[in-house]
Amino acid sequence: MVERDGREWRDQQRHAVLAHADAEARRRAAEHAEAAELVALFVAEATRRGLPTTRLVARGYDGRGRYRTKLTGWYVDRAETRAVDVAGRFHLLTVSGGLRARLFGVDPEPSPAPLVIGAGGRDGESIPLRTLLNRLLGDGPSGPGSTTRPAAPRG
Repeated sequence: MVERDGREWRDQQRHAVLAHADAEARRRAAEHAEAAELVALFVAEATRRGLPTTRLVARGYDGRGRYRTKLTGWYVDRAETRAVDVAGRFHLLTVSGGLRARLFGVDPEPSPAPLVIGAGGRDGESIPLRTLLNRLLGDGPSGPGSTTRPAAPRG
């Protein structure tokens, strides 16, 4: 009898964990879809306004090396480690680097855009993606192209 109760409890726990993981995956997918829509709208508006693009450069994980890419687009953050390319893809521009990367350049893969840049980081600084993209368009509080102001605290 006790063994059966233990098995039922483990089955319930396993079911709860799977349900939680499924809900988290759905939440993350919805967040990435919303962020992808923001990025697509930004690219369309930036193109319409003629916002100048730049050749994007990746940095090494250690922050020392700079590596050429074939990407053209707009840096999203002041550190130039996140960018949107002209095709509407979000990129984290940090790579492992090395001699081969220095000689031939790198081709960073696109990654899902987050709705909040820096969320969960150790420094506690985060800013909504929408705010950064609006600043690039010149619609933000800092004027055209500025991504240097921190997000206002929520309260």
